[in-house]
Parts: sequence; C-alpha cells; structure tokens
Amino acid sequence: MKYNIRGENVEVTGAIKEYIEKKIGKLERYFDTTPTSDVNVNLSVYNDEQQIEVTIPMTNLLLRAEEQHTDLYASIDLVVNKLERQIRKYKTKVNRKTRQQGAPKHIFAEMEKEATVENQQDESDDIEIVRTKRFNLKPMDSEEAVLQMDMLGHAFYVFTNAESGDTNVVYRRRDGKYGLIEPS
Repeated sequence: MKYNIRGENVEVTGAIKEYIEKKIGKLERYFDTTPTSDVNVNLSVYNDEQQIEVTIPMTNLLLRAEEQHTDLYASIDLVVNKLERQIRKYKTKVNRKTRQQGAPKHIFAEMEKEATVENQQDESDDIEIVRTKRFNLKPMDSEEAVLQMDMLGHAFYVFTNAESGDTNVVYRRRDGKYGLIEPS
C-alpha cells in the first residue's frame, strides 16, 4: 500500500508516519494478495481534539473511517479498529453471498481507485453548486449498494442496477429502513 499522509495544524513527524503505516499495514492480513491501493490519511488538530480520517479506495469497496480523540495515537488505534470491523463485515457478507451463488470466494484480489458520492447544499435561498464529483457507476444489486452506503456512512448511494442496467439510488429512511429509487 502507498501512504499519503497529510497534516492540518499538526506536523507529521517520522514517528507518527511510522506508527500510522504500522497500524494500517496490519489490515493487509484480511486480503488474499497485498493491496496496491493508495491509503489517504488526513490528520488535523482543532481545539485540543486530534482527528484522523483514513480513506482506502478499492475495486469492490471503499473503506473510510474517521475518529476524534484527545490523544493522536489513540485516535489512530480507534480508526484502525473501525476499518477492521468494516472489512470483516463486508468479507462475511461477500462470502455468504458467493456461497449462495456459487461464485469464487476470493473477491479481495486487486484494488483500484473508486470515487465516492457526496453532495453539499447551500442553506441560503440561492442555489449554488459548490462541489461536483464524477465517478464510474459499478454494476451491482441493491443489497450490495446498501452495504456500500453503510460502509461509506452516507445517507444515499448511486449505482447501476446489474439486472436492469438502469441507474438507481438506495437511501436510508428516517425509520432506519432502506429505500430504492428506480427510473420509470
């Protein structure tokens, strides 16, 4: 894995960089082959709160977690624990699904970059688009899209329906259940 470590209001020392690489490097044990993805790490300090945000884009999954703590090393440990839970949850789900469909078990082979969807809306009366993102829509079923949405921590997820080929959106409802938007 290639590490891209950036600091806001904090200097990234060699010791911090080494600790991050050591801790995140332990995630490699969850994969059949060593991931070749970029690991983006953002460190920031605001009002004595140390925040770390880690993003690992992959072919079938985007791992992302962030944590805040008064101790930087504790926040690094917490974010790695969060990433491990995401990987275990996704791997269990994929393995269960592949056993049912008879597909090969080893999904976690190579990684490539995949962008996330994130919209921001200005609260004033004027509509102003402040950010535009472009990304490739991966064909998947709605169940996998819900899993991706939960992994990202977003309220919605845009994907290409593998069965129909249409662009669909899954979203989290206020009652905690999920909804699916399909074109008519």
